[in-house]
Amino acid sequence: MDLITSEQIKMFSNFLDKYEHFFIIGHKEPDGDCISSCLGLAEIVKAKGKKYTLLSNGPFKRPEIKKFARKFKNEVPFLDKEEAEKTGLIITDCSEIHRLGEIGEDLKNYEAFIVDHHKTSDGSIENAIVNSTAPAAALIVQMLYEGIIGELKKNVAEILFFGLSTDTGYFRFLTDKESEVFIASARLVKAGANPKQTYNEITGGKSWNTRKLLGLMLERAERYYNGRLVITYETLEDTKKLGQEGRDSDALYSTVLSCDEVEAVVFIRQDSESSCTFGLRSKDKIDVSKIASQFGGGGHKNASGGSTEQTIQKLIPAMNKAFSSVFN
Repeated sequence: MDLITSEQIKMFSNFLDKYEHFFIIGHKEPDGDCISSCLGLAEIVKAKGKKYTLLSNGPFKRPEIKKFARKFKNEVPFLDKEEAEKTGLIITDCSEIHRLGEIGEDLKNYEAFIVDHHKTSDGSIENAIVNSTAPAAALIVQMLYEGIIGELKKNVAEILFFGLSTDTGYFRFLTDKESEVFIASARLVKAGANPKQTYNEITGGKSWNTRKLLGLMLERAERYYNGRLVITYETLEDTKKLGQEGRDSDALYSTVLSCDEVEAVVFIRQDSESSCTFGLRSKDKIDVSKIASQFGGGGHKNASGGSTEQTIQKLIPAMNKAFSSVFN
């Protein structure tokens, strides 16, 4: 697995040399890898003697990342012409401007560099390191840090191990072809990352309502294509009743995918009267990133998602139809 080349490291370092200040941002509704990658890149920028501003459209719903919310601004600070000319943009764990959320509209005029590991990319940004074989953007950031700055510091190792752990399902999603990931994670542990503490941060802190919501999602789940596809959803009324904090969709995915016949799961949440977010998960050969891209989303082969201007009632049959090419 060739995660990153010396030419790519040099390309990113040269980009950092061009500007004095950087906006660093990941996709809206951030997860652990997104936040970890942003913070890791900020450490590289700081070590290079440059300034940075962390941005995120939020919301910080996941309990394991709430503590990081205070480090991020949800609006782009005003810069005069001279300041703007000295500012670059770094986008991580995402390759599409529209996935940054509304905040992305105020960043389109800045030269951008992408650091990502998702299969879907719009290809419009020339400066990019996108490697879909990397299981986490944090792993690419680790390689950049080691290649540009050198030896890992404890605080950097801790945050990058956190990101790597979240996107690999605490290494459950890795195969025998990814030994390089374990070698890299060993360097993080050697530098001070604590695997036990990180696992507790990722899996703990869930509210009782998330368990009730999980039960509701399982009860309402419907099976299609002889049980190979499962679709379930969360309504606006569910959110109003059970709250919107501390969602634990990972527990839903892992529970449903543990069934023998199930090969893919779709979870849809109605966010407003006219818009939904959706998450897709799959086993083995099924590429859900192709399905997600049909609805304006993106992600990995086995884990993707996005947002779309639709209602649950219309999105469920649309998703079901989109999977017909996979299961028929």
